Amino acid sequence: MDLFMKCAIEEAECGRNEGGVPIGSVLVREGRIIGKGRNRRVQQNDPVLHAEIDCIRNAGRIRSYRGTALYSTLMPCYLCAGAAVQFGIGKVVAGESENFGGARAFLEQHGVEVIDLDLAVCKEMMRTFITEHPEIWYEDIGEE
Repeated sequence: MDLFMKCAIEEAECGRNEGGVPIGSVLVREGRIIGKGRNRRVQQNDPVLHAEIDCIRNAGRIRSYRGTALYSTLMPCYLCAGAAVQFGIGKVVAGESENFGGARAFLEQHGVEVIDLDLAVCKEMMRTFITEHPEIWYEDIGEE
């Protein structure tokens, strides 16, 4: 596992420790993290503050997102995939997609390279959270 996914996992663990959904994300350009974030929907009472959105927001106005890669512990949903496409992020690296398939096809249809690392640590973190907090999880993905 590379440093960038380790940092995304650290963000996910921070979110979990805050009582939120354990999903973390980092934005990378030229081998350097320029933004990081975690799902803060619960903590901030904000329905759209997914990890990838938090990460992009924390990167700030960087003029162009071309040449960046977005790392996330879970395959991005349509909201976050839409942000990646909108800003021209060329690569998404997901820790896993077993617990949530996300919007991989959408990303690929829009020219984004998608890599699924299928990491046990990411799968277990989400599996545990979903088992312990199904009501928060299903709210997060827009299901009842």
